[in-house]
Parts: sequence; C-alpha cells; structure tokens
Amino acid sequence: MAERKCAAGFAPWRVSRRWATESGGGSLRPPSEGVPNPLVAIMSGARIPLARDGYPLIGGCLAAALVCGLLGAVASGAWATGLHLATLVALVLAGFFANFFRDPERHPPAGPGLVISPADGKIIIVERDVDEPRFLHGRAAKISIFMSPLNVHVNRSPVDGEVVGVHYNAGKYFAAYAEKASLDNEQNAIVMRGDDGRGIAFVQIAGFLARRIVCHVKPGDRCGRGERVGMIKLGSRVDVFIPGNVDLSVELGDRVRAGETVLGVLR
Repeated sequence: MAERKCAAGFAPWRVSRRWATESGGGSLRPPSEGVPNPLVAIMSGARIPLARDGYPLIGGCLAAALVCGLLGAVASGAWATGLHLATLVALVLAGFFANFFRDPERHPPAGPGLVISPADGKIIIVERDVDEPRFLHGRAAKISIFMSPLNVHVNRSPVDGEVVGVHYNAGKYFAAYAEKASLDNEQNAIVMRGDDGRGIAFVQIAGFLARRIVCHVKPGDRCGRGERVGMIKLGSRVDVFIPGNVDLSVELGDRVRAGETVLGVLR
C-alpha cells in the first residue's frame, strides 16, 4: 500500500513575515513569538495562514458584510442604521473566525525520543502513571491540554511515525476542562506507532462550545513530527498518552504550542 502523507485539508500558505522562529538545539520551551492577531496582521499587510476549514465561515461573514454594507448605503432611516450595525457585526465575526482558524507555521525541535505537543493551550492534567485500556492497553503517562477559543486549534503529530488507528466516538459536550470530558465527550483518538516502534495515543475531545472534530488522517498514513493532522472547532481539549519510560518536560499550568513544545523525552 502506498504511503499517504498526513495534513490534507490545510492551506499551504506561509506568512509573508517570519513570525515564528526556530527553536534551536531542540529547546524544550520554544520562543513565545507567533503569528500576531489577524486584525493587526491585516492592517500591517501580512498574509495570514488559515486552515481551509475556516474558509466557509470567514467567507460567509465577509459576504454578509458586503451585502449589508451595499444595502445600507442606499437605505435610509432605521433600515440604514440596522444594516450598518449588521455590517459591523459581520466584520467582527469575520475577524473572530480568522483569529480562530489561523494556522501558523511551526518548527519542531530536532532530537531523538522527543514527544511534541499536538495542541496549543494550557496543561491542566499531568499524571505519570495511569491505566489506558482503550487504545494502548496498558500503563501510560497522561498529559491533558485545554484549548481556549483564543488558541490556535490546528492539531499536529507529536512524533515521527505511522497512524495505526483512528477511533471516533460520539458523545456529550461537557466543559473540556472537566475530568469527565475525557470519557463522556465527543472525541477522536489517533493512535500512532513511532519510528522507534513505541505506541502513543492522543485524543481530540470536543468541549462545551466545540461541536466538530476534524481529522485528516487514517490508518496507514505516515506523519512527521509536527505535521498537521486535524483540528477541533472552538474550545476543546487534547489528551496525550505516552507509555513506557518517559521524562516529562511540562508541569501543571504550563502553556504549550503545537509542533514546538516538548512534552517529554522517551527513554
């Protein structure tokens, strides 16, 4: 079977300025610079990289703003006021969705055994030894990352390797930071076999606002460390399970970036 490269469904654009800098020497904590707020970027003339999943929403808002603006220009009285207000609301929503669906380039650190964060956000759970019977069928370290609506929501592969399983489960929509979200919420688990033969699983979990999980990989796909594999729309969470000996590099409350921050080093 021919190998299929992951990351289909994402715009291959690059920002015209190099907002993201490389983490030299496999740094465990990448620099904080990233793609600026899209509204600021537009005003400065920078091109914003966007995930294609956001095109319909952004385009729809811009089209609505154009139509309302044109109608408002020829209307009068209360109609004109309402149409101008609708134009403003549509533009604000377009800016919100552009911010949400931004897809900055990332530069994974090099080094053997590194497990990179698959998501942007805040570390809300770090457990060094839990039972993981669903996907890895054994003991593993668990790291949970909460993604707020302001984070980048594109998910990336944590290791170099092959996708050996994708398991989707429809569920409920509890707040993503709640512990019961790990089992009860809508979720999609991606199980990989690293180039070293070790398994790893990461689970995309929909939250209270997030109502759609996007996954662009299937079993048999090969993914490089830091490559795009999908996204979760609006607030959400990703659980990462790392079996075997691993030196964890993050703590509760840490902020991480997909494709750059090292979660741990396999031993």
